[in-house]
Amino acid sequence: MIFIMAGTSDAREVAIALKDAGYPLLASVVTESGAASISEAGIPVRVGRLTIEEMTALLQEKHISLLVDATHPFAEEASKNAHAAAEQAGIPYVRFERQASEIAEDERISFVADYAEAAELASQHKGVVMLTTGSKTLAVFADKLLELPDLRMIARMLPRKDNMERCEQLGIEQKNIVAMQGPFSKELNKALYRQFGVTLVITKESGKVGSVDEKLEAARELGLEVIVIERPKQDVHDLVHTKEDVVATVTKLMEGK
Repeated sequence: MIFIMAGTSDAREVAIALKDAGYPLLASVVTESGAASISEAGIPVRVGRLTIEEMTALLQEKHISLLVDATHPFAEEASKNAHAAAEQAGIPYVRFERQASEIAEDERISFVADYAEAAELASQHKGVVMLTTGSKTLAVFADKLLELPDLRMIARMLPRKDNMERCEQLGIEQKNIVAMQGPFSKELNKALYRQFGVTLVITKESGKVGSVDEKLEAARELGLEVIVIERPKQDVHDLVHTKEDVVATVTKLMEGK
């Protein structure tokens, strides 16, 4: 049996491709919505985060032969835990990472290594900053930007109860929250930028599936500045970027067992 860490739309496609290739699967996701999407494809799924120890125990209990990590490109902790658990369980680890966007050079686009660097750079800005980086690292930006007199921070995130609670805890006012489910078209991004008078957009390099291109194109057409947080570097042997390559790599590894 193959254990696949999923949750995103492209991870679901990877899981379906493996299922269609005849491999029995157990999927793992963080949210109930992610579980529903996988279950609809007829794939068994468990919900909830796992520590390294919990994941290792699960891999051994279920007699898992191989782990496919198809988590989000920025889910660093989840990937590190998965890699460590696979090593402890003595099974192969395959990392699927969606294709990166090809971002053309532009004097209005700045690239940074992490969230802290993005927050520091944004703090030197005046105007309206729109975060499109999700809720997990919201505190990094709130701590740096909320109290600045010449800057307004708009937080765009999924319309979930825990996200709204996090905003309340951090002191982010409702008028500065955009709670919407993507994907966002270029036109919708432009409308939101105009609505809030945005002058700077902060985004992650999440790839085409993450709608980065639409954010950048909208910002470029409106003449806005953009900060792009680059992907964490993945130091793994079996790193693939398409569902076809996942199936081919898995087949090769399973035949060699």
